[in-house]
Amino acid sequence: MENNIKQGERLDDLQVKGYQIIQNPNKFCFGMDAVLLANFARVKKGEKALDLGTGTGIIPILLEAKTQGESFTGLEIQEESADMARRSVALNHLEDKIQIVTGDIKEAAGIFGPASFDVITTNPPYMIGEHGIQNAQDAKTIARHEVLCTLDDILRESARILKPGGRFYMVHRPFRIAEIFSKMCACKIEPKRMRMVHPYIDKEPNMVLIEGRRGGNPRMTVERPLIVYKDVNVYADELLVEYGLK
Repeated sequence: MENNIKQGERLDDLQVKGYQIIQNPNKFCFGMDAVLLANFARVKKGEKALDLGTGTGIIPILLEAKTQGESFTGLEIQEESADMARRSVALNHLEDKIQIVTGDIKEAAGIFGPASFDVITTNPPYMIGEHGIQNAQDAKTIARHEVLCTLDDILRESARILKPGGRFYMVHRPFRIAEIFSKMCACKIEPKRMRMVHPYIDKEPNMVLIEGRRGGNPRMTVERPLIVYKDVNVYADELLVEYGLK
């Protein structure tokens, strides 16, 4: 498999079931937000899950390791990232469980068909507009800014793709939470569960984990905050316990 690692790429250990992932640090590598989302999402036995904007496939791979879902699909518009994701799937011998599709989120319902998935996950671009953008086609820019797709695109397509009662999971930034909830409700994806993520116990949250349900009734659970670090570069005990590292 070493011959499948291209120049500039590296192999990272995911510390679960011996799985590894191929990444290129000069392009875009997954962060804590993707790991937190994979732990927050629930995929039940026999369910089919779709990850919108999967990048190098980190979320489908982690979900396969952590849940009893039947199958996992990743949709990615950048062919270079999709290629890395496919090679990581093959590296971990998961071809029978995980499929990587190259395509545009804005056309997702046309690609997969209506009501075709039980679960959708997404770690979308957080930033609005083009402030600070140097190159709109740069992989890091596409991952961080709403250049190729917007929150509206993601929610519209998710509402079409999810089965009635299907679940939607997203990690985003707290500063957009009012907009997120308003647009989720407009698409008839009812917010059902939320958890704020704080870098330190005395710092404001910098991430929010959200679960919605297609056609769900109004009522949302707010879970206790998750603290990532108890000291500089030292993970909090709760985080380590949740991820089975302690």
